[in-house]
Amino acid sequence: MKKNRYLLLPVVLLLVGLLAAGCGGAKDTSNTAGGDTIKIGFLGGKTGGHAHYGIETLKGMQMAVEDVNSAGGVNGKKLEIIEGDHGSNSSEAANVTQKLITQKVSAIVGDPTTGITKVAAQICQPSKVVLLSAGAVGPGIVEIGDYIYRDTLLDAVAAPAVTKYLTEELKWKKVALVTTTGLSYSEGLTNIFKPALAKYEIEIVAEQSIMEKDTNFSAQVTALSKKEFDGVVFTGYYTEGALFMNEMRKQGLKQVMVGGDGLLGKELYQLGEKAVAGSMLYAGFAVDTKNAAGKTREFIEKYQSRNNGAMPDMFPAQGYDAVLILAEAMKAAQSSDPTVFKDKLAQTKDFKGVTGTITFDAKREPIKSPVYLMEVKDSPEYPVKAVIPITG
Repeated sequence: MKKNRYLLLPVVLLLVGLLAAGCGGAKDTSNTAGGDTIKIGFLGGKTGGHAHYGIETLKGMQMAVEDVNSAGGVNGKKLEIIEGDHGSNSSEAANVTQKLITQKVSAIVGDPTTGITKVAAQICQPSKVVLLSAGAVGPGIVEIGDYIYRDTLLDAVAAPAVTKYLTEELKWKKVALVTTTGLSYSEGLTNIFKPALAKYEIEIVAEQSIMEKDTNFSAQVTALSKKEFDGVVFTGYYTEGALFMNEMRKQGLKQVMVGGDGLLGKELYQLGEKAVAGSMLYAGFAVDTKNAAGKTREFIEKYQSRNNGAMPDMFPAQGYDAVLILAEAMKAAQSSDPTVFKDKLAQTKDFKGVTGTITFDAKREPIKSPVYLMEVKDSPEYPVKAVIPITG
């Protein structure tokens, strides 16, 4: 994966140079005869290994656009989604980002993953097009520039809160740590979990590395079988997570795993079934049937009506909020020109979304609470195990 990342660098640098030289974002056309819609780009994978993230984010965006347009649109114009499918491929993501910009989008919502978001951000920033990720939780995103945002719960906030829960509520004392090497999301999450585990005096008794798209984890699990530990901290994605747990059960290990929203997807259960039962994952949104109310309940019910009764996860919810946040900033600025409305976007405070209340801090990072810890049981709809508030 690292080799692929280095090969991609010249492509990204070339695109950045071309775009910086003369390719700009959409200009506001609200006072002209043309430009009947405001274009919002969707950047995600509708195919490939991370299709769940992209497909679900797009569903939420579509719901938001319908709601905004039915309420009169933005500054007298309707919103329109311009779709881009990168097939869960970093190299293609650069091409899709460039194409969206040439189609004069005012903003791009995406990507739901950290690594591809970084690729897109390095293109959007010099092109002066707002990029708002509805899923990237790893470090090094908004630092790329003042056109780059996200509306998701940060790993830097969530992982320590979940670690505290593991020690105080579940009494974990020892863990095995599994990292997907070369995957920006996984490596970043591992680097957040390590100091959190140390802070709460949970010992890492073994570390194992895997690669994305690996399917055989017998050697790694055999190494773990020689250690004593309470659970596995798995920082990668759902496909490898499910297959890793299948191998653990095959070798007779009974521990469960815990990880971030990279594990969130129906595929975790479909691939793992009984092997992943009891495993836990956290996110900035989950369907809390006991407490959901108002806008959140309306969103859940509308999603269910459109998806044969299925429950939404964080991806459609954050995609929905992303579009509404952008619409509010454009309204406040009276402009769909990203060079104008980005300043209003940065001033977002106490936005009441379906995922909770969102405020961008001085670094344009989202401040969100609480953390939803979900547990895998007997279906791909994971019930809430704990709602963990963020304090301090």
